[in-house]
Amino acid sequence: MASDKAAESPVPAEQEAGHPRRWAILAVMVFSLLAVVLDNTILNVALRTIADPVHGLGATQGELEWAINSYSLVFAGLLFTFGVLGDRNGRKRIMMLGMVIFGLSSLASAYAQDPGQLIVARAFMGIGGAAIMPATLAIISNVFPPRERGQAIGIWAGGVGLAVAIGPVAGGLLLEHFWWGSVFLVNVPVVAISVVLIALMVPESRDPNPARLDPAGVLLSIVGMIALVYGIIHGGERGTVLEAGVWGPTLIGLLVLIIFVVYESRSDHPAFDVRYFRLPMFSTAVTTLALAFFGMMGVMFLLAFYFQVVRGYGPLEAGLMMLPFAVAQLIFGPLSAGMVQRFGPRVLATVSLIVVTGTLLALAFLQADTPVWLVLLISFVQGAAMANIMPPATTAILQALPRHKAGVGSAMSNTIRQVGGALGVAILGSVLAAVYRDEIAPALAGFPAAVRETAGESITATYVLAERAGPQAGALMEAANSAFMDGLRLALIVASAVSLAATVIVGRWLPGKAAAEALTPQAQPEATGGEPARV
Repeated sequence: MASDKAAESPVPAEQEAGHPRRWAILAVMVFSLLAVVLDNTILNVALRTIADPVHGLGATQGELEWAINSYSLVFAGLLFTFGVLGDRNGRKRIMMLGMVIFGLSSLASAYAQDPGQLIVARAFMGIGGAAIMPATLAIISNVFPPRERGQAIGIWAGGVGLAVAIGPVAGGLLLEHFWWGSVFLVNVPVVAISVVLIALMVPESRDPNPARLDPAGVLLSIVGMIALVYGIIHGGERGTVLEAGVWGPTLIGLLVLIIFVVYESRSDHPAFDVRYFRLPMFSTAVTTLALAFFGMMGVMFLLAFYFQVVRGYGPLEAGLMMLPFAVAQLIFGPLSAGMVQRFGPRVLATVSLIVVTGTLLALAFLQADTPVWLVLLISFVQGAAMANIMPPATTAILQALPRHKAGVGSAMSNTIRQVGGALGVAILGSVLAAVYRDEIAPALAGFPAAVRETAGESITATYVLAERAGPQAGALMEAANSAFMDGLRLALIVASAVSLAATVIVGRWLPGKAAAEALTPQAQPEATGGEPARV
């Protein structure tokens, strides 16, 4: 939304060619976003260490899922609100506020004393991230003239891709030499430098006609998603959906989300305009992004444990295992726009989703001793395919909406990606947890009830027990690996089924090349205003 507003904001005559320091300002925006992007990719490498009761916080799998999802859900819920606040109060001001919140909450995360504190601190990091992300795009749109805006945002996106690539390796290096909190503490100097650079170099900008805030919509969306995700994660921890503590929050979450949809459809200033989902092209593209990120984020969460626990890799080695996926994104991402123009959104997205589905099925056949080169090859192919899903879906979103709503479409797709990723971590993590708890139970039968309860929560907890189990250690670790691989296999099959559903949706409803060309934003009668920020 913020980028849309920026595109509509009037530019003084002396700045029609763009701000004189616009390229330096772009560098500041990219640098400032590094902490936000690095944080998520670094955290996956640190999960195993945080779960360790000696070297970490002893977090359960459910608590680790919340450490990821508390950030994602808050970020998604507040993205639009901070875009409007930036339009009203100044984008530079809101961005600096977001950086301060992000830095302080990173510091709190680094020195968290228990998983609960980490989850809360991560939620505050989500608040900061939600303030930073839309402000960077809005400021870029404001300082660059239309003819250069696409190039500037392409550089911005490339910086994001680079951060995704170096995040796991940076996290591994930190964990090889420092304690787990270093993966959060590294954000603090980045934030400090960014605040100084923003204060000195970035001009302030506002929208003369900002949208109204929608606090009720924001509250309903966050409460509904948190209740739904809580029910899903708790179901995985308990291994059942029949307990009131599982189905109760899930139903409450669904009910609140239904109320949210009804409320937003009737509001004249919605935080998330659900009425756009009446457009088949828009709803198809957004659903595709949600389902694609469902599988991607969920699988990355699970593979972190496969590499570090089952394969016994250290944090740095595990980080390197994630590098092929990111490198493929860097290579094929810049080429994807040309692929969309050549083949059309439907063909490119359908073929890419077929490949993603195939890679997920291939990963379902992983064993504890699968050759590493094969795992890396599958990861690279999956990254290349994922790089060619987002561009056609984003193109379809922008083509489905009037040109002056491009920023709204971008913000909505970003929100949906975060929600899809959060549900992927919750649902696939819960599938693995439920299978693991059931299959590890016979191996724990000889231990006291309290020990069985704790050790059966995750493979990390079982390994902790095995370290002091004496002669039973070998058999216990073998049973843990077997139970984990069975749970991972089922979770990957679920992920591949979701990816297959996305393939069917895209193949049926996403427009082909000719239809997409006939529906370009320039051809729509409502297409007015400056060049939109396309992300």
